[in-house]
Amino acid sequence: MSAKDLRTKSAAELQKELLDLRREQFNLRMARATGQTAKPDQFSKVRRNIARLKTVQGEQHRTAKGK
Repeated sequence: MSAKDLRTKSAAELQKELLDLRREQFNLRMARATGQTAKPDQFSKVRRNIARLKTVQGEQHRTAKGK
């Protein structure tokens, strides 16, 4: 997922994507707590994707607010 791809999405699509990423992050935490972690590198990837998505959401909010 790149920021360029995210910028083409609407606010509702970004919110749905954020919800999906938060759910995935939760599932990874639960898997780690139960000792079932298969890919420990996924934690940082999901965290970065959430940050990237929130950055794009902030950009869209600021541009909409400025108009």
